[in-house]
Amino acid sequence: MKNNLILSPSGVGSFMAILLVFLFIGKTINAQITIHTIGLKNTSELIGFFRHSAASPPLISAHRGGSRVGFPENCLATFENTLQYMPAIFEIDPRLTKDSVAVLMHDATLDRTTTGKGKLADYTWEELKKIRLKDKEGNVTPYPISTLDEVLEWGKGKTIFVLDDKDLPYKMVAELLRKHNAFANTLMTTRNAKIAKQFYQLDNRFVFEAYVFDMEDVAEYEAEGIPWSHVMAYIGPKDIPENAPLCRELNKRGVKAMISGAPSIDKEFLAGKTTAYNDAFSHGIEIFESDQPVQAAIQTSGLQSQGKKKLKFYGKKEIPLNEIKFQPTPVAGEKEINLKK
Repeated sequence: MKNNLILSPSGVGSFMAILLVFLFIGKTINAQITIHTIGLKNTSELIGFFRHSAASPPLISAHRGGSRVGFPENCLATFENTLQYMPAIFEIDPRLTKDSVAVLMHDATLDRTTTGKGKLADYTWEELKKIRLKDKEGNVTPYPISTLDEVLEWGKGKTIFVLDDKDLPYKMVAELLRKHNAFANTLMTTRNAKIAKQFYQLDNRFVFEAYVFDMEDVAEYEAEGIPWSHVMAYIGPKDIPENAPLCRELNKRGVKAMISGAPSIDKEFLAGKTTAYNDAFSHGIEIFESDQPVQAAIQTSGLQSQGKKKLKFYGKKEIPLNEIKFQPTPVAGEKEINLKK
């Protein structure tokens, strides 16, 4: 007896749906996405990009890479998806595996952000390859843990990474940046001037996201001989009046000021204060670190045409769909941020 394929009306519908999927894939196989970029060629351009100027477009820093539903923190796919909407820099957290491979992971343990259990340092890189990342709501995603090597290489001509100071030896950080020629698109977080001096002595191409909370910290950086040209200042987590005189002193030295709004301004915005992000920039802040970078960029899009000199570093890049790092899905209510040059 022959096995003939017989389709019921519902079966025909299913068959057509499958056929349409294949036709869609066929049509889009050569399609591409467009990402926003910050393209810097060398340390001199990085220094110029972070120099204070009277008018410059707001810069959004995505805290831990800017995780959201479907996109985990410290994940290469998340960075690329975010850049579809706007130019951004990414604060990330490198840690060492058991066999001394630098990977991105905020916590010392795997439980919160991955399908793994226990301490990251107890796993080799080969073992970690089997693990998948979770998003901020605990949903398992298809995305693997990223190595710092692949992230630094991927980021060239696209973005700037801010490396938090976790457990990587300072000499190793310097060697990795030299290996990938990544000083042009990397800032190093330093919690005091003495740490900054250790990095600067290893390589004078290091540029810092430096903790500068008051004039005493300013004096310490000057005493250690750290050039202000190599400093972008993190001044704290709150948009408060006390920031103003510190910002003025930093600006006199050509230094941009940044606040981290994850524990404060992000929450104000989510509670209904729609002006929260714009208010921060109107008070002298030039860089804002956020847990929801896309929303922060949307709210401040009206300020994006400021500072023509800095806009020259912004651009766009086409990436074929077969090379992208994330699974493309639209996010409701979000739109691309256009920079008017």
